[in-house]
Amino acid sequence: MPKGSIELTNARKEEIINACEKLYKTMNFKEITMKDISNETSFTRTSIYNYFHTKEEIFLALLAREYEKWADEIGRIAENNSSLTTDELADNIAHSLDERIQLLKLVSMNHFDMEENSREERLIEFKASYGRARDGMCDCVRKFKPGMTERDLQDFIYSFFPFMFGIYPYVFVNDRQKTAMAKSNVGYVFMTAYEIVYNCVRKLLTDQ
Repeated sequence: MPKGSIELTNARKEEIINACEKLYKTMNFKEITMKDISNETSFTRTSIYNYFHTKEEIFLALLAREYEKWADEIGRIAENNSSLTTDELADNIAHSLDERIQLLKLVSMNHFDMEENSREERLIEFKASYGRARDGMCDCVRKFKPGMTERDLQDFIYSFFPFMFGIYPYVFVNDRQKTAMAKSNVGYVFMTAYEIVYNCVRKLLTDQ
């Protein structure tokens, strides 16, 4: 790690993550290289390795940042409401994810490869951000569904979070995929991220 203040180190990490995020809007994960990322920053590719050893570490940091932003939104749901019905809670959670398409896109990627190709310290940082989002969701559901047992809450979390990984491919379907599904007689019905999340959360919470 190069010498310098913590503020400078964090600022450079953010610049690298921002560059990755910018590229990810028009390129896929496989296409993006460390050279591409460095070209979007104010320093060299060699300098990037002082902060992130692999492309996967950068994407993991971007995903961690998205989890942090979502955790903030979940926290605001709990803070800004004294009570919510099941429908209202499902509505709020659905809106929180409908506004976090970047998060849904990232979680649809192969987590195993990203985590396998990241150093332990980077993985720990990511897990902390993920844990904050998960714990925030638990606290939110506890507040508005006080009758749920801890086992019920665990069942909800272990159903909802894996479900999140598959939302993006259902919402963003390109023309080639639509054509293939039509020719193979797959009955695809378009739904927004809000609709998919709302229906799932409402069903999971109603069944508890």
